[in-house]
Amino acid sequence: MRILLLALLATMPASADETDAALGFRIWLGNYRTAAEARGLKREWLDAGLAEAVYMPRVVSLDRAQPDDSGRRNIFADYLARQLNDVRINQGRARAADNLATLQAVAASTGVAPEIIIAIWGMETSYGAVTGNFDLPSALATLAYDGRRAELFTRELDAAVRMVGEGKATREQMRGSWAGAFGQPQFLPSSYLAHAADGNGDGRIDIWGSVPDTFASIGRYLADAGWKAGVPWGFRTLPPPGFDRASVANPVVPTTCIRPLQRHSLSLPARDWRARGFQPVNAMWPADDVPMALVEPDGDGQGAYLVTANYRAIMEYNCSNFYALSVALLGDAVATATR
Repeated sequence: MRILLLALLATMPASADETDAALGFRIWLGNYRTAAEARGLKREWLDAGLAEAVYMPRVVSLDRAQPDDSGRRNIFADYLARQLNDVRINQGRARAADNLATLQAVAASTGVAPEIIIAIWGMETSYGAVTGNFDLPSALATLAYDGRRAELFTRELDAAVRMVGEGKATREQMRGSWAGAFGQPQFLPSSYLAHAADGNGDGRIDIWGSVPDTFASIGRYLADAGWKAGVPWGFRTLPPPGFDRASVANPVVPTTCIRPLQRHSLSLPARDWRARGFQPVNAMWPADDVPMALVEPDGDGQGAYLVTANYRAIMEYNCSNFYALSVALLGDAVATATR
């Protein structure tokens, strides 16, 4: 009872502004239910999925404190030093060795490299250890109500309600990050509905407690995102002195994932990059006809990578060059334990 009371107190408004927001949230939630029914969600699903959903001011604070909104310039080397440490690498190698047969089975069915599955697992939840404890319907509803990304979070709230309504998860299981991701692979509800897979053949999809289901779900997500079997993600490279970056500028302006993709050049066959004087660092070239793009996450001359379509598949998981490069480099670091 004391734990329940503390949890309720943590969500109570602490100011007049928060009181007004909580009142507005309750009105919004009623309007949401009406609109959701019109979209085809059953009333009993909404009753079950939204039971005890409350406004969470902490979620709003966390959302507004994201790096892209902080005004600070973030440097990839600083980010990588926090993510790619000895503890994470050593744990990844150990977990890969412990689950090698499962990883190889998922790789055979999806084409996704085992080390990348392990790396995403490690980056997302420290190999299943940290999955979040926010109430998902409350967090998603709060973010939808707050309005900055209302369309996204309304869609995810719909998916969360459907998960509970269709019996894919209990209301009690719906816990995760403040941004609505849950389980060992940190899927959003819509991703669970679209990509989650049964890896152990028991007829259930349990990304909360099942490592085989977690691996199968990550593999299926990346395969659905365009992962190509047998193609490496890319490598760090040294641009030749005086290289004219304007000569490989991408004429196509991105319409999604805009800021990260603005760091990507035109895709050219690997042979063309080699002919221009690029060299891999501690890696080998893929086949000559494999398309690759130049990515400099911090800008011209601040560290460069040549990447394939498989790197872009990782970015579908999280639209960030920092994230995708960290996954790829962690995968490289644990790869010896996946073979």
